[in-house]
Amino acid sequence: MKTPVGLVTAALSAATLLAGTFLLVTGTRGQNTSFQSSAGQLDVQTFASGLVHPWALAFLGDGRMLVTERPGRMRIVSAEGQLSPPLKNVPEVWASGQGGLLDVIADRDFAQNRTVFFCYSERTSGGGRTAVARARLNDGAGRLDETKVIFRQDGPLSSGNHYGCRFAQGADGNLFVTLGDHYSYRDEAQSLSNHLGKLIRIAPDGAAPPDNPFVGRDGAKPEIWSYGHRNQQGLAINPGTGELWEIEHGPRGGDEVNVIAKGKNYGWPVIGFGIDYSGTKIHEATARDGMEQPAKYWVPSIAPSGATFYTGKLFPKWNGSLFTGALSGRMLVRLTVNGHAVTAEERLLQNLHERIRDVRQGPDGALWLLTDNSAGRILRVTPAAK
Repeated sequence: MKTPVGLVTAALSAATLLAGTFLLVTGTRGQNTSFQSSAGQLDVQTFASGLVHPWALAFLGDGRMLVTERPGRMRIVSAEGQLSPPLKNVPEVWASGQGGLLDVIADRDFAQNRTVFFCYSERTSGGGRTAVARARLNDGAGRLDETKVIFRQDGPLSSGNHYGCRFAQGADGNLFVTLGDHYSYRDEAQSLSNHLGKLIRIAPDGAAPPDNPFVGRDGAKPEIWSYGHRNQQGLAINPGTGELWEIEHGPRGGDEVNVIAKGKNYGWPVIGFGIDYSGTKIHEATARDGMEQPAKYWVPSIAPSGATFYTGKLFPKWNGSLFTGALSGRMLVRLTVNGHAVTAEERLLQNLHERIRDVRQGPDGALWLLTDNSAGRILRVTPAAK
């Protein structure tokens, strides 16, 4: 069992405090503002607006991108920031509570096969579950073709909470997908007989790869890669090491950053660092043999969402950093990573006062953010012009 590292404190050093006075970004594309950071002043541009609770962003390699809106719409965003009409043939989603149309990624071979993967909350008799679909983008016709559900979460159904639903695609083309614990069934995160509170690995057709850790084990779902998770809202592969990093929400305190290893148990709800919303105790302890420790945790919670490792040239000082948005924390967070340890945290854009749902590195080396509200925007973060 690993030793806990990177304990969080609420205090921030003077070097990471943001400037106290500035103009807020407005909903009009092209208006900028400037923020202080360890890499110098940052410009934040509203690249596109008019989105309702945007959830995920995927770059298409030609200057355009896909964006999902939680009510059930997927749109193409042009290189100039114009939004297309909603794409046709997106499956019906259950847009209730935390559910709706969630993550989307373009396949590694998108330029050749036009394939995209997306996940969403699907209503079935008695509640909702996470579904993963594959489709071919027919952008000329404004639709998805050959849309097919390739995976459906199995286990007790959600009443509207904790769907998880983030993707990362490995070099072999297989998909890692986060699945929430559905809130009311947190103990199921410790059971291998269902998909609640699990991180799964599936092939592009939805099948369980034969080298998954629980393939062939009686009573275990073959898609499971790791377990003991709560509500996973960030997932990224460290390009320097090839390791999978995951970020999940705790209850009142205990949001976690985990380095994921094949077949390991990450402890929820047996161990952790938070308490229930009522103030009562949840966990038996903060550590236990056979259960992994986080690389970092937050107390109080910031509700992290989205994750990307930075490898671009616009911010050379930040190369190798892990970025995540924050919902309740209303900021962008930069984490300094050393091996499996998080050694420092920088809190950015706090005075923007926005729920940051997703963060991606663009092909241009900029950081791209989604703001989660009924007047959501796509923001582009770059160094300020000198």
